[in-house]
Amino acid sequence: MLVMKFGGTSVGSAKAISEVAAIVKARLKQKPVVVVSAVSGVTDGLIRLAEEASNGKGADLFSSIHGQHKDILLDLKLSESLCDKEFAELTALVKKTRKKKSKLTQKTLDTFKSFGERLSSLIVAETLKKAGVPAKAFPAWELGMITNDVFGDSDPLPESSALLKKKICALTLVPVITGFLGKTKKGEITTLGRGGSDYTAAIIGAAIKAEAIQIWKEVDGFLTTDPRIVPEAKIVSELAFEEACELAYFGAKVLHPKTILPAMELGVPVQVLNTFKPEGKGTTIVSSFEDRRHKSHSVEAFSRKKGITILHVRSPEFFDGSGLMAKLFKVFERHRTSIDLIATSVVSVSLTIDNEKYLKEIVHDLKNLGDVSVVRGKAIICMVGGSINAAGVAGRIFTTLGKHEIPVEMISQAASGVSMTFVVDECDTERALRILHAEFIEK
Repeated sequence: MLVMKFGGTSVGSAKAISEVAAIVKARLKQKPVVVVSAVSGVTDGLIRLAEEASNGKGADLFSSIHGQHKDILLDLKLSESLCDKEFAELTALVKKTRKKKSKLTQKTLDTFKSFGERLSSLIVAETLKKAGVPAKAFPAWELGMITNDVFGDSDPLPESSALLKKKICALTLVPVITGFLGKTKKGEITTLGRGGSDYTAAIIGAAIKAEAIQIWKEVDGFLTTDPRIVPEAKIVSELAFEEACELAYFGAKVLHPKTILPAMELGVPVQVLNTFKPEGKGTTIVSSFEDRRHKSHSVEAFSRKKGITILHVRSPEFFDGSGLMAKLFKVFERHRTSIDLIATSVVSVSLTIDNEKYLKEIVHDLKNLGDVSVVRGKAIICMVGGSINAAGVAGRIFTTLGKHEIPVEMISQAASGVSMTFVVDECDTERALRILHAEFIEK
């Protein structure tokens, strides 16, 4: 079986949905299981609708969302009544929320957000049927997507896997499944958080042990770097899961790292493909870096993360086995802030964060451990590839940057050889990427 996930842009218009139907129809022999996002822009619109409804408003936004789907139905020559049930339910939810005029809860917001995928799945399934493909729309919970009750960022419960496998494998038609959504054991609608539709596809692909999981987007796959900065960027044909996660975490927006974990754990390959260039090969993400590195003798790709803040903590008295590092990590855990990079010396620790929401509180607590200084305006550059830890590569990287007078700090190299990351001034980021791309990719 083949899991095919289509993102918001891929189902963002009648023309795009028709292309999706053609892509699925061409792969019927592989028994496709289709997962869809909401129509592009609709989830954001539903969030705004929920916020306005909680303040007693929202009529104009509702009309806009309804009209957007009605236009797509008309362009596809589908019945305008196809989505009536969902819009009636959304109308009732808006009225109920307006009447309460109370603080919007994450639980209620999840119900609002669910309508995007519920609507798009109906339209895609009906378009497939019109094209001669037996298909049916399913909310993910009907096929076994049971989650915990962390509204807004839920995860599937362990029993979901067996339920999904049993119900999906018993189908004799093409299921068009809502991405992003699930239900608790109590029947409450939940959403899977950022990248939730990709996550749904990976969960389903792992459950049914799919031949592959295809993530269809408006991009050709992972590129060697951001093409807006380096127009010469090329498609990377293959990456390991670890490499894809590193690139995604440090700025590549193709996939969120969490979304491919279920597939990684079971070794199901993930392909990133372009809906609007279906003939392209895209990027295949495989499970093992150790296996892939033998086929890779180069630096494969770069990504960058801007808006980085460095915190320097100088505390000589604690470097005598008194557990400074444990105390440092507890501060960041207490304030729910992730650390990206960390570097230590005999008397100091330097670390980076990309979120200053609790910076004031963090600095206050760190001052109990030593002298603290804060440096803003930094960026992290991440490089992946099979030869990152080969002799001479690091020297070549930093010699190249040095020749162009780009200072580097906080260098981190993964022991496995998956990646190398380092910090530069934010104003030097784009120039550094162009220089390194020319040195390692274009030569």
